[in-house]
Amino acid sequence: MVREVIDIPGALVTEQVKNNGEAGRAFVAGLPDLVAALLERWELRIDGPPMHGVCALVVPVTAADGTRAVLKLQLLDEETAGEPVALRAWNGEHAVRLLRHDEPTGTLLLERLDAHRTLSHVADVHAAVLVIGGLLARLTSVPAPQGLRELGGIAQSLLKRTPGALARTPDPEARRLLADCAAALREVAAEPGDRLLHWDLHYDNVLAADRAPWLAIDPKPLGGDPGFELWPALTNRFDPDDVLWRFDALTEVLGLDRERARAWTLGRLLQNALWRIEDGDQLASAEWEIGRRLRNRLT
Repeated sequence: MVREVIDIPGALVTEQVKNNGEAGRAFVAGLPDLVAALLERWELRIDGPPMHGVCALVVPVTAADGTRAVLKLQLLDEETAGEPVALRAWNGEHAVRLLRHDEPTGTLLLERLDAHRTLSHVADVHAAVLVIGGLLARLTSVPAPQGLRELGGIAQSLLKRTPGALARTPDPEARRLLADCAAALREVAAEPGDRLLHWDLHYDNVLAADRAPWLAIDPKPLGGDPGFELWPALTNRFDPDDVLWRFDALTEVLGLDRERARAWTLGRLLQNALWRIEDGDQLASAEWEIGRRLRNRLT
C-alpha cells in the first residue's frame, strides 16, 4: 500500500509550538505517522487538502463505503478529552456526528460538513445570533455526562485567583470592573448547574450541512449553567451598540434568568481577564466594553 503524504500547515506548527512548547512540537512531528496509521486502520483515503484551526489538523477523507468524513487530530488535553464525550451525548442532534474515536490519541473521525459555509458568512448578525441561541437551547437541554470538567470548580478557581490579578492591575477602572465581575460570579458560584455546555459556540464553529441548516462543531465541553455559554456570541463580530440586544435575545431564546446569565457572563469575562493578566497581557477593548455595558445595564 502506497503511503499518502500529508503536508502539515506551517501556521499550525507555529501555533502548537507557541501554545504548547515541546509537547506541541512533538505532536506536530508525530502527525504524518499518526495519519498514515489511522488511514490504514480505518480504511480511509485522503480526498482534499488539510485544514487547520489554532489547535487541530483536519483532513478530509473518504471511507471504504464512500462515506465522506474528516479526521480531526489534536493534542490530547483537559479540553479536547471531553469532545467525544459531548458529541456522543448529543448524538448528532444539532452538532456534528462522531463516527469513530481513537482514545489513546484523541483523534476523531467526524461527518463531513460544509467548511466553506459558516455562520460568520450570514450577513444579518441578528439572524446569526438567533441561530446560536437556538443551537445552545437544544445542546444545553442535555445533562452533562459524568467525568466532564465542571463549572463549579472553574468558578472557585477564578475567585481564588482574582486577588492576585487585582494586585497586578494598576488601572483603577479596570480593577473595579474585575472586582465587580468577581462579585457577580460569587453570587452564583454555589449553584453552577449541570447542563452539557459547548463553551466555545462562536460563528465559525457553526457549519452548514446537508441534513440540517446549521450544526455545532468543536466543543470544549463542561457541565454547568447555560448562562456561561453567551460570551462568544457577544464578543465575536463585535458591535458595541449590539451587546445588549444580543444578550437579551440569547437569554430569551434559552429561557434563562437574566440576572443569573449576567453573572455567569461577567464570570466569563473574569476568566478571560485572568488568563491575559497572568500572561502579562490585557483584555481587548471589546471585552471590557461588554463588561461595562452589562454591569451598567443591570445594576
